[in-house]
Amino acid sequence: AACFRDRRWLLALVGLFMYLGDICTDTALVFRYFHEKRYVWSGLTALFIITGLTVNQIFSYAWFLEDMHKNVMDSKPKRRFLVLHIFGMGILLRYVRCKLKFHYTSHHNKLLSDAADLSMLKLFETFLESAPQLLLQLYIRQSHDEWSVLQYMSMVFSFFNLAWSLVDYQIWLRKSLPQSRELPSGLPTVVYLLYKLFTITSLILSYSLLLFLSIYSTVGFTSLWLLGTIWAHLLQTDFCNSGVLELLYRGVIGAILVFTFFNAKGQNTKREMTVYYFFWTAINFSTPLLMFFLKPELKTITFFWVVSGVIYGGSLLGLISLVSYYRFLHPKQCELDQVDGQEKEKTPLTKRTRAFIKP
Repeated sequence: AACFRDRRWLLALVGLFMYLGDICTDTALVFRYFHEKRYVWSGLTALFIITGLTVNQIFSYAWFLEDMHKNVMDSKPKRRFLVLHIFGMGILLRYVRCKLKFHYTSHHNKLLSDAADLSMLKLFETFLESAPQLLLQLYIRQSHDEWSVLQYMSMVFSFFNLAWSLVDYQIWLRKSLPQSRELPSGLPTVVYLLYKLFTITSLILSYSLLLFLSIYSTVGFTSLWLLGTIWAHLLQTDFCNSGVLELLYRGVIGAILVFTFFNAKGQNTKREMTVYYFFWTAINFSTPLLMFFLKPELKTITFFWVVSGVIYGGSLLGLISLVSYYRFLHPKQCELDQVDGQEKEKTPLTKRTRAFIKP
């Protein structure tokens, strides 16, 4: 058991390293762009950092308040936690608390619930900061043909933080839900990771080409976010105790759907997933062709052919991995289509854990 705890904590430290590396390299880029008087790039890079941090602190502190209310805690921890969250330390605070519980708690369910909360917050940060940041830096590379070591580091950390957060979320989600089987280690985890990485990476590259084609593509991305948010609203998700927080949560789901499919209600979404990946395929396979015909000068640029090859190859491998995972490797589930937020008898987990999304 001690060996398992040490191994899980070591993996958590790797996740923390990815998270801090992502934030630090992006922050360094903000100052670099500002120093070079590229104020728009600096502002956009800073905007993604601030958005991810702010949303995470709001949800993290709200969940702490829920837990404190249930445990009837005094107001002193509330004030300390509020100060830490104001300074953007919510994720670090949760890592420290999980570390203590790894070694000193006997309440297995509470540990799983806290770890699942942390993985959920990391997932929010990934799609509010890492994925948009990766898209921004790719656009800067393609449109201005300028590179720096710091840009490389920022993109590498964003990519690996994205990958780590996806797998970590999937693992802790299944551990925290009593009606779900855990995701087996080995081949199922690898195939799930490949499915997500190939589909997300190819889509981000397609988005970057669309931005290069026209900056007004941002209107299309905003429309996709709005459609995803409306879909989450129509599903009547019940993830938060507060109506305002629920609206914010649906906005976050909209942001996630811009980059990957996400089951926001825990229901059978085979039809919705099929529709999503139909349009995903249309975007990925049509974007390089649009660039080829509308930007003929790119035909002589090696980088264009490399990106196009990665888009087509990643799309094909992503679809193969998706079908393989859900057809042969997805853990069989019992009662997984339970209505979002529905109470289950003798389940000590929180409402938000019971309402966890099935990706």
